[in-house]
Amino acid sequence: MLIKNLTLILYFCFFNLGAQSKSDAVLGKWLATDQSVAVEVYKQSGQYRAKVIWFDEKLGTGKPMHTRTDFENPDPKLRNRKILGMEVLEGLVYNPKKNEWEHGKIYDASSGRFWDSAAHITEQGLLKVRGYWKFKWIGKSLTFKRTNHAMLSKL
Repeated sequence: MLIKNLTLILYFCFFNLGAQSKSDAVLGKWLATDQSVAVEVYKQSGQYRAKVIWFDEKLGTGKPMHTRTDFENPDPKLRNRKILGMEVLEGLVYNPKKNEWEHGKIYDASSGRFWDSAAHITEQGLLKVRGYWKFKWIGKSLTFKRTNHAMLSKL
């Protein structure tokens, strides 16, 4: 009986570790395949979030990265916050049945709007993030590939 209980406990421990590592596969630095923006995905309070760590200065106003602010934000108090380092994705929760992250909110700094969001990693290792309005088929997707600091400094 003791052996049976111990085996069951070990089984559940390994099962949870496997689920944990799958859910954390999204963590790290990701560069959009169009090389427009890079984000860092991290976990806080059981939810997955992302912040901007780089973007192409040639896009938008052309101002240097470190000086750009969230001037399109509908809240005047937030219009002076820096884009670089700004949190743009929050609340994603891993769904092991679908092998995807869902129920998040993504912020579009170009319009100052929040959208519902979901994400998944493809078989090729690409991160597909979808921002949508009420239904997943009404929205836009961005595709990211893993990156690191060295790759970003070359851009």
